[in-house]
Order: sequence, then C-alpha cells, then structure tokens
Amino acid sequence: MIFTPSQRRELLEARYPVWKPMTISQALDAATVEFGTRPLVITDERNYSYQDIQDWSRRLASGLIARGVRAGDHVAIILANYPEYVAAKYAIARVGAAAVPINYLLRRQELRYILEQSDTTVLITMNRLRDHHYLDNLDEIAPGWATAGGGSHLPMLRDVFVFSTDDARRAGTADLDDLARLATAQSDAELARREASADSGSLCDVIYTSGTTGRPKGVMLSHDMILRAAYASVYTRAFEDGRRILFALPMYHVFGYVECLIACAFSGGAIIPHVAFDAEQMIAAAERHHASEIVCVPVMTLKLLEVVRQRGFDHSSLIAMFNSGGASPATIWQEIRDVLGAREILTGYGMTETTASTTCTFPEGPDDKLLTTNGRLKYAGVAGDPALDGLLALYKTIDPETGADLPVGMPGELVARGPIVTAGYYKKPEETAAAFNAAGWLHTGDIGIVDAEGYLTLTGRIKETYRCGGEMVMPREIEELVSEHPLVGQAFVIGIPDAKMGEIGCVCIVPAGEQRPAPQEIVDLCARRLARFKVPGHVIFLSAQEIPYTATGRAQKFLLAEIAQQQLVASGNPPALRPS
Repeated sequence: MIFTPSQRRELLEARYPVWKPMTISQALDAATVEFGTRPLVITDERNYSYQDIQDWSRRLASGLIARGVRAGDHVAIILANYPEYVAAKYAIARVGAAAVPINYLLRRQELRYILEQSDTTVLITMNRLRDHHYLDNLDEIAPGWATAGGGSHLPMLRDVFVFSTDDARRAGTADLDDLARLATAQSDAELARREASADSGSLCDVIYTSGTTGRPKGVMLSHDMILRAAYASVYTRAFEDGRRILFALPMYHVFGYVECLIACAFSGGAIIPHVAFDAEQMIAAAERHHASEIVCVPVMTLKLLEVVRQRGFDHSSLIAMFNSGGASPATIWQEIRDVLGAREILTGYGMTETTASTTCTFPEGPDDKLLTTNGRLKYAGVAGDPALDGLLALYKTIDPETGADLPVGMPGELVARGPIVTAGYYKKPEETAAAFNAAGWLHTGDIGIVDAEGYLTLTGRIKETYRCGGEMVMPREIEELVSEHPLVGQAFVIGIPDAKMGEIGCVCIVPAGEQRPAPQEIVDLCARRLARFKVPGHVIFLSAQEIPYTATGRAQKFLLAEIAQQQLVASGNPPALRPS
C-alpha cells in the first residue's frame, strides 16, 4: 500500500506519541526491541541487523571500559563508512564518552591538531584508505604510539585500536577484535550501570567544522540534540516504515551521521553506506538493495544523472532524492524526477553548529520551492519545542554591519537559536563568544532571506564575500550568472587583493567540456547583467580535480583563493580585465 506523506507522518506520530529523552545508544536499544532482526547496515558483503549492531557495540563498549575509558572522556574515530564505524560510534555512546569523528582526508599536522585540541584519550583508526596511511601519520605524530600511546607529543592519548581495511596487520598493534576481547565480567557490569544512568543531555559528539574558512573548531552536540534533529528530519521527509537510505557522504559529518544513520532507526530502516563515491556503484547498489532514498550533495547528483542517462536505472523502489549541501543548477530538480525517477525531491539547509539541517522542502511541497528556496523551517512533531511552536530552530536576519534586526523578507545575515543550536566550540571560549550575539543568536555567516511562510533562501556567505571599492560583493550571484554560459561546468568566485579596488573578483571556471569560453566573454556577460563593482577582473580555468572541496561538497574558498593567486602570479600577474 502506498501512503501519502501526511499519512506517513500520522504513522510516525502513532509510533512516537511522546518524546522520551535518550542517548543515541538507548535509542538504538529501543529500536532493537521493535526491529531486532531487520537490517540496520547493508553492504554488498553482508547485512548487519539491529541486534548485530547492538551486540557488537556492547562488546566494544565493555572493552573500552576495561581499558579505563570514563564517562566524559573523548574517543576519536578515523574511519570511513564501514560497519565498524557504526559499531564504534554506538559503543562510545554506551560508555558515556564523547565521540570525536575526524575527517579522514586530513593529513598529519591537521590530525595532530584535532587529536591534541580535543583531548582524545583513545583513538580508533583505519590503517589506510587508498593512498593515505594513517599509521605512518601516527608514527610521525607520536612515535611509539602502539605501546606508549601519545607519549609526550599527545599526553592525553592512551590507546590506539586499528581497523585494517586491507587485512594487513602491523605487528604490535591492537585491533577492534582485541578491544572486544578486553571485556570482563566487571566491565560488563559497569557498562550496564552506565547504560541505565545515561544522561541524554550529556555531550555526545565534538564534530570539527569542515574548514571552508580556516582552522577547524570542535562543535559540541548532545545526545538529545542529535536525536531531536534526526527525528525532525524523519518527520519532515515523512519516512515510510523501513526506509533504506543510500549515501556516500561520510558519517563523520552530520549529513551522513544524523540525517542518515541516526534518522533511519526511527522507522526501522537501514543505511546502505558507501566508503567512496562511485556513481556506477551507487546506482547498482540502489537497484540491488532496493534503496528508497538517495542522499547526495549536488556534485554527486550530477554524476548520478550522467551515469543513469548512459545505463538506465530500475528506480521501482526509489521514493525520494535528498539533494543538498551546495549550489545546484536550476535544471537539476526536473532531471532528478525525469532521469532518476524520484517521486519526492528534497533539499535543505543546516550546518554542524545546528546539529543537522534546520530547513527542508516538503515531499508534497510545490516544485517552485526547490528552485527558489532552501526549504522551510522544519517542524519536529513530538520532538519539537513547544516554546518555538514545534520547531527546533528559529532564524531571522540582521544587518551584517550593525547587527540590527531586519524585517521579515529582508536579506541579511542569518542568525539562529533553538534547542539544536550548539552551545559553542570545545575549549575555544573566544570563538564561542564571537559566534553568538548579545541576545544568544548564533551567527551563521550566511546571507539569506526568511519569508513570512518560514522558507529560507541563501544568497551568499559573509566569509566568502569581499569588498570591491568599498561595496560588498556576494559571490553566489556572480557564480549563478556565469554558470549559465554553455561552456561553463562550474564557477566559483573569490575576492583577491587589488591595488586599486582593495579586492576584486576572480572567477574560477571548470569547463563543461574541452572548449573554454574566452575570459573577456565572461567579463562582458557579467557587465551586461551586474553592477560594475560586481564584475570580476580575473578569470582562471581549473580542472574539477583542482577544486578543493570539503567532504560535504562545499568548495573551500580560502584554499581556492590561494590557488587563484598562485596561478595569477605564475602568469605574470596580468592586469584586471575590463568590460569591452
């Protein structure tokens, strides 16, 4: 029987008539009572049921207690989307520790910074992923780590447990099976005590920002924040019973973690996680494992569309496509419907500091909202805050210069508050203080509009903006215009120093094919459509591989600015282009 989104929400409301504060491991245990034999993690090799993950995570948790992990300790994870990530994540929650999920794309110095700044006491890491050897990184960061932990270099780090991705085990290291074997009757008893007394308001995760504008900061999130945010997503997206979510987004980020892993358990569903994005493999997996939802950032979605046009796609099980986390071409939404066959299309907006997405389009909503907005403020059903009329986060706009509130519908800096907005950054009081205004609203750093219906539309980002001749320029407006050119695949605009104007725009273009547009043609296009101070002075060309992205598909503009300036210097610092 096919249910409408409103009917599916009614079934969710019947299943969850009241909100019960829990930890994420308690939520897993509650789901296991109801869905124990159902798959929770689906891979090509095998399926892991709710019961499997519960048992596995308890063995690991007891081992962590046997090694002296206390409630409140920090345990770091450097794992890709393997089932081991799921088991380890729930194990850390069971012992009352906080997880520190680390971006596995980071290199030696970046890893050292997070391990040290986060006060990590235990590290669970892969040995390698493709050409990245994490144990070699550890050798450089903390020599002798296998027997001495972090030593004098990372004095808080006591133990490292290694998951081998290639069945190659380094002598003298302990793996996850060794960790589970450390469990004793005493540690089992202590685990039961901690599970029974766990606090839903305690720290669950310290998730480091992806670094689009500089050095990472550890965002602090509680168990209750994560579960409420996940349920709000389930409620807004209107999960059917047993939703199966296919994704390659890393679970160290809230998109893959909260919107996929934690969310699916509310409906007795499953995740179909991929370690790396491969469009061919993703489409094949969607068919083979009967995915009912695919979750991607736009750069991934575009590749899926390209592959499906070539090979076709049995989309009989597919209900929804959640495409979010970056700028999307205007044509993408109809292509998702026509090519991928998704009946329901979703997009949203959020950030690590707000736990997950705080806005989302509705599966039954009008398509024009996909084209013009980033979704509506999400109602959370039973998980919502009565003081906020059932929402979990409120937004308003303020003047970026004065901080004064702006009228509804007026563009300005977006600020947020609510029970799923972080209290701040771990051990960074100055950054925390700077992140909030005097009234306690979080500065998002994004420029946008919130209309009278609660729909939010992003128009730019303050930290990506630049001032040309004293005028503030929002890059997104230029990027969308340049992307209309048929020879442009992607366009990214950054401000670079200019002796005359202070800063001037530089357009970084990834061509759509082998042919490039003439730089002057791009400048003239902008001159015809934009105010003079918005017209870029430089145009450079890069391959898709040269664009520095975060794991969630957002271009790292501060690194892109460095690349652009290096290229301009190498070409003799050409003078700024002017309209013909």
